[in-house]
Amino acid sequence: MKKILLLLLLCPALLKAQDSIPSFVKDSIDGYVARGMKNWQIPGVSVAIVKNGKLVFVKGYGVTKLGGAEAVDENTLFMIGSNSKAFTGTALAMLEADKKISLDDKVKKWLPWFKVYDPWVTENMIVKDLMSHRMGYETFQGDFMYFDSDLSKEQLFEKFGKLKPDHPFRTKWGYTNAGFAVAGEVLKAASGMSWAEFLRSRIFSPLQMTRTLALSSEIKTATNRCYAHTVVNGQVKLIPYGDIDNMAPAGAISSSAKDLSNWVTALLANGNFEGKQVIPTSAINQTRFPHSVLGNGGYLYNKGHFNLYGLGWFMEEYCGRKIVSHTGGVNGFVTSVTLIPEEKTGIIVLTNTDMNAFYESLKWEIMDAYLGNQFRNYDKTYFAQQTMQEKQQQQWLDKKRDTIAQHPKTSLPLKDFAGTYVHAIYGKMTIALEKDSLIARFEHHKGRYAVLEALGEGRFLATFSDPLYGIKVWPFTIKNGKVEKCVVTVADFVEHNPYEFIKQTK
Repeated sequence: MKKILLLLLLCPALLKAQDSIPSFVKDSIDGYVARGMKNWQIPGVSVAIVKNGKLVFVKGYGVTKLGGAEAVDENTLFMIGSNSKAFTGTALAMLEADKKISLDDKVKKWLPWFKVYDPWVTENMIVKDLMSHRMGYETFQGDFMYFDSDLSKEQLFEKFGKLKPDHPFRTKWGYTNAGFAVAGEVLKAASGMSWAEFLRSRIFSPLQMTRTLALSSEIKTATNRCYAHTVVNGQVKLIPYGDIDNMAPAGAISSSAKDLSNWVTALLANGNFEGKQVIPTSAINQTRFPHSVLGNGGYLYNKGHFNLYGLGWFMEEYCGRKIVSHTGGVNGFVTSVTLIPEEKTGIIVLTNTDMNAFYESLKWEIMDAYLGNQFRNYDKTYFAQQTMQEKQQQQWLDKKRDTIAQHPKTSLPLKDFAGTYVHAIYGKMTIALEKDSLIARFEHHKGRYAVLEALGEGRFLATFSDPLYGIKVWPFTIKNGKVEKCVVTVADFVEHNPYEFIKQTK
């Protein structure tokens, strides 16, 4: 009788333990992922969920390479892009906890060579400014110069120093990758180790992240790695890896769902991992302190009231909880890492294309499942939005193609548009007439070019050989019968700001 009574008393606890994994994860996630991969044409996905200090779900789906046979598993490497930023912010916060630096130190204390456009800002910028996107630059400003270019770190910093911010210092949030690149040099000056060495010794190794790579150059020879893909004209396509080690602290890390689950486990446990304090709690708190205000929160089903940024983490309110998260987009990959500290829950979604919103919709679906919310089918909404945007983009492009097919007259002969053009900070662009077509090539993006097709007068449709850089209309200014300049734009994924290239006279 006592045994039966004890069993009855234990049953609620046993049932609760069995129900701790929500039905969406237990019963529906495989089908949800399969539909998402088909809709978005994603070759490979990897997912991990951490709850109450344990890895409760980890699984790979699909293949590492379009047309390949190697399956994705929990140890498959993906480039995680800007999810690298949280590692950089945490590393510098760890140095502060070690009393080797203050995040309120002026940058010039550690980097005497540091320079930005405004001399006063140069003297007064502090380390926190570098990693909280409050330096006054527009989101992605300057990234076309830096991103996947042949610039060395030194050249990058020199050009960054000449770039005039679109906004006054500390008045507007603007996502600035170059700030994290500078932060990596601060870390080196304060610790005596390079950014990559510090992460390997102080974070990767103690957290048993044995598969994780700090530099983009390392994934090219790694085992069990995903390849990079994008979608062009409705077809998934294999593309080269991004070479972004000149700004590695902003986005160069490659990792796996299993390795990132160790990272997330430690962050949710105030820095403790398998009984050892790997990351000081004060460092974690510093990265989650709201240093910048993006604006009001809330979108789709999220009725949150604020959107903030710490040091490598976004923060928002959702269902009364604080959500700490980041996403990462780099050539051929988009990924997300999400923490719900109050629920001791972490979610990791990795994908090997850069043209999908599935990495975000699955995150929200898992989050809702663990918070007890109804099933929303985020991916249906996201995919419908994407389909509409693609339709509108195709209609826009079709109109431009129709115009081109009519062979509109240009203001001057095509040969007059050929020549050398210079942007004051970027450097040279050359336009050459090759087989009756104008081809634009850039000094620091070797191997990439844009084909220019006449739209009439001084306007051309520029189609890049690398789909990452997009298709844009470039206007040329003509004065006194001569070409004076060209305004160059690229895909918003790379940069929103235009570049004015002045044509050089002989």
